[in-house]
Amino acid sequence: MKILGLMLVMTLSICASEGKILFEKYCTSCHIPFISMSKLKENFLDYNNTLLKLKAPTLNQLSYRLKQQVGDRHGDEDLHRMEVTAFMSDYVMYPDKDKSVCLDDVIQHFKTMPSLKGKISEDELEQVGEYLYDFDSNIVKSKSVKYEGFDQALKEAKKEHKVIMLEVMSKECHFCRKMDREVLIEKDVVEALKKDFVSVKIDISTTKLPLGLTTTLTPSFIFIDEHAKVFMKMPGAWKKDDFLQILKEATAHTKEKK
Repeated sequence: MKILGLMLVMTLSICASEGKILFEKYCTSCHIPFISMSKLKENFLDYNNTLLKLKAPTLNQLSYRLKQQVGDRHGDEDLHRMEVTAFMSDYVMYPDKDKSVCLDDVIQHFKTMPSLKGKISEDELEQVGEYLYDFDSNIVKSKSVKYEGFDQALKEAKKEHKVIMLEVMSKECHFCRKMDREVLIEKDVVEALKKDFVSVKIDISTTKLPLGLTTTLTPSFIFIDEHAKVFMKMPGAWKKDDFLQILKEATAHTKEKK
């Protein structure tokens, strides 16, 4: 089983790599891979696309919207991948803005893409689909802080005299994904977390919270000092500036105790 699992991981990695190459070949003349959600919102809501002057949705926009709007995202992941890839394949062959998964406030700024019919093979479309499906979650993971298990986090907090930030989430929580994609990925938030915190993320639908903690509110952010004492709980999704203020309050609390 371990060998089969390793082979599957290697196969997916190869497909993702080939998908990236194909995406760059066919798509990057119009689709920029990544722009932060805060900057995208500013561009479309405040500046009507005059700030960034995008010609098409970014890849992180497409990846997220496709998974949210196409098929059953709560069902089997492999089936959902197939549904998303099938939709994408049909769209690039027969483009139609009426079929777009993008928000109306976004899609109105773009022209209908040219058809790739006869220019890209079915195998290539499948590889691009794999890359596109995973892009949003992969980019969030790569740009976010590194998350530790709680026991390791406590050891590191004691050693480095840092605060543990425990993010309580669940897979089906919309506002958890919103925090991950729009706030916890932002550069100044990541820098603040790296400097003064050890970050832990726990999915309460599959894992019990440490220290006898209980909550049904997701997302929740629980701050724990190096002595394993909980000193602050902040449930809810927050805007970036508000969350940065929460982090400042958490670090100020620990400095007062020293």
